[in-house]
Amino acid sequence: MAHQTVIILDFGGQYNQLIARRVRECGVYCEVKSYTTPLAELRRMEPIGFILTGGPNSVYLETSPHVDPEIFSMGVPVLGICYGCQLMAHTLGGKVAAAQSDSAREYGKTETFYDASCPLFKGLPETGVSWMSHGDYMERVPEGFTLAARSKACPNVAIADVERGFYGVQYHPEVRHTENGVAMIRNFLYEICGAAGDWTMGDYKRTAVAAIREKVGGGRVLLALSGGVDSSVCAALLAEAVGEQLTCVFVDHGLMRKNEGDEVQAAFQNWAMNFVRVDAEDRFLGRLAGVSEPEQKRRIIGEEFIRVFEEEARRIGSVDFLAQGTIYPDVIESGAGDAAVIKSHHNVGGLPDCVDFKEIIEPLRLLFKDEVRQLGRELGLPEYLVSRQPFPGPGLAIRVIGDLTREKLYALREADAVYREEIASAGLDRAVSQYFAVLTNTRSVGVMGDGRTYDYTLALRAVTTSDFMTADWARIPYDVLDRVSTRIVNEVPGINRICYDITSKPPATVEWE
Repeated sequence: MAHQTVIILDFGGQYNQLIARRVRECGVYCEVKSYTTPLAELRRMEPIGFILTGGPNSVYLETSPHVDPEIFSMGVPVLGICYGCQLMAHTLGGKVAAAQSDSAREYGKTETFYDASCPLFKGLPETGVSWMSHGDYMERVPEGFTLAARSKACPNVAIADVERGFYGVQYHPEVRHTENGVAMIRNFLYEICGAAGDWTMGDYKRTAVAAIREKVGGGRVLLALSGGVDSSVCAALLAEAVGEQLTCVFVDHGLMRKNEGDEVQAAFQNWAMNFVRVDAEDRFLGRLAGVSEPEQKRRIIGEEFIRVFEEEARRIGSVDFLAQGTIYPDVIESGAGDAAVIKSHHNVGGLPDCVDFKEIIEPLRLLFKDEVRQLGRELGLPEYLVSRQPFPGPGLAIRVIGDLTREKLYALREADAVYREEIASAGLDRAVSQYFAVLTNTRSVGVMGDGRTYDYTLALRAVTTSDFMTADWARIPYDVLDRVSTRIVNEVPGINRICYDITSKPPATVEWE
């Protein structure tokens, strides 16, 4: 079944992946493509609409990214957001210039007045708050466009050419700060593009299964199974697609949470697939000895993972494909094209240049975490697996700050287990999106009994989020934190101080390294 498709052309803005998330929430399939994608490829996708994203550049500079003008001759509706709005105006004969005064620049929450007769704002209030982030402004709008929204500082907050289906907004409707922003995106999809809303996670499952079968054919697949949500859902999807052609390899690298290796084996050993557990703790810890820099840790672990899989593949026999549970935030944070690398993920930026497989399969690569959970439910996975706490591929290696030792790993496992146990006992395990402990590289003086201690500081981290692109620190009750702190310093040797991380994302990331 072919789905209606909206193409999101990416110009490097910080909220671009959220646009895709909002479109999918509206039941419409979309793909994010680079602005450099050839027009012929875009035409073959037969989109019902384009969305031009925000970006950090100024459209009037020759070095800034631009779009093929033929996009506007395809007879397909276009929505430009922030930079995308200014790019559309610039391309179609308008004029964009740098704001000459602070009053013409707009950042943050801004009171905005909308023309309710515009299809983009159909059924919405005439006044609301929008989230602005622009230093340029449209000095002259193109011929055929009307002004559809304004603010006190800017008369052309939104522009519209209803006849051709071209709309532009200088704010960000995809962020939660913009009131009715998702409703505006929905209006573009349904009122302007004529979307039928034919995409669901059930559809994604069927499409993905068919695509995997076509790609794999009679070949064999090796999956890196960590037991986390992403790799578990990936395993179930691959099992449904290719059955016994799949071998799941669980590498026990000695960097798992307490008892997790045994739990993973118990959960998957009876599945209708080939399950292999590899004890590689000594191998990994040997490679990581003395390594403190987090990116180096990730790359070592990524390369070692691949080498272990290559060895297992040779033992198994002919294996054609390596599968991974890579998801969209992994890809985004590892950087692509002109995007900045926030941190490389061991299964994305950490891959070695050459691997001993025909191809790497990443069937979850376009999904956000909550979508992965939805897919898991569609596949019939038990809720305890679908709702499992997220765990990074490098494991505790990036939750021990500085160099790794078995003693540090033991202390962190025990402390993390106490933390997770108390969060669950308080009934907060579903309310908090992710929570874990970090063993810092800071030591401080403490007193236990009548003696002086000089031990490590442990940091507790907990966040709430809908998509893991942004996150807020969780307001865990003080009495819960008190129980966690008391238990850890009494039960776990080597830790004498507990801190709670109250930093959101951004500016921080969810993980510390």
